[in-house]
Amino acid sequence: MKKIGVLTSGGDAPGMNAAIRAIVRTAIYQDLKVVGIERGYTGLLNGEIKEMHISSVGDIIHRGGTILKTSRCEKLKTDAGTNEAIHILEKNEIDGLIVIGGDGSFQGANKLGRGNIKVMGIPGTIDNDLAYTDYTIGFDTAVNTVLDSICKIRDTSMSHEKVTIIEVMGRCCGDIALYAGLAGGAESILVPEEKYEINKICEKMLQGKKRGKAHNIIILAEGRESAEDLQKEILNITGIESRVTVLGYLQRGGVPTAVDRILASKMGAKAVNLLIEGKSNRAIGIKDNQLVDIDIMEALTERKIFDHEMYNLSQTLSI
Repeated sequence: MKKIGVLTSGGDAPGMNAAIRAIVRTAIYQDLKVVGIERGYTGLLNGEIKEMHISSVGDIIHRGGTILKTSRCEKLKTDAGTNEAIHILEKNEIDGLIVIGGDGSFQGANKLGRGNIKVMGIPGTIDNDLAYTDYTIGFDTAVNTVLDSICKIRDTSMSHEKVTIIEVMGRCCGDIALYAGLAGGAESILVPEEKYEINKICEKMLQGKKRGKAHNIIILAEGRESAEDLQKEILNITGIESRVTVLGYLQRGGVPTAVDRILASKMGAKAVNLLIEGKSNRAIGIKDNQLVDIDIMEALTERKIFDHEMYNLSQTLSI
């Protein structure tokens, strides 16, 4: 192992820069050359490769987003695109590649690992939707961003005595909604993994109103249903008008928390050391506060287990 490359792919996540920093500096500490590949797999196919030095990653640990930029690449899903990417890596004498991203990024890494290039996957996605790891880089920051928004929205919701529906990211995984909703004291949390009865939500809302409750916060994961449809259902059943706030890409940005910076730093260093050991096609994760690495395909096929106990706690505490 003489030269390694690093790229970020798919959606950006706070903490990616901390991972890039750890990869570059660990590689240099181990007397390896390291290059950054800009704009993910698209940049790889376009040859957007630059050598990185210690100073290349100075003052980035606190920054959100990714200094390497990111994109999604349909071409890599084809055999022709994969072969072209492998050829470019070999032409640039890159022995190992570290990919920071989500499941789609890992699938691309696995395809590239079929050749002579050794690959590592680091989970960088705010959704926390990779089952093999307890947490992904960016999730903690996203939860805290949503929590901060809940606190601000609660002030105006209380002042106007309104019901507020806050839509958060999570097409298939409701972890952001669950964690932020529990921490933010939401009255209702609606996630893709759990069925709900709109009548019970409305009943809780009306009971609260009877006892003098001034407002109501509903956290809705985008994969459950549309906020506008829920808004109409509540109005039809209760006659109560609600406001909708869609947080959108706000959740992806911002200064990464200490949790995400530390997790990213540990995973970045681990990825480099595993490459030095000669390992390949591994996905790095954290289980029970310990770093682990498993086969990328095994990581992609594991089924995400929703924390029903935490969800039930949120129901108990929101009576």
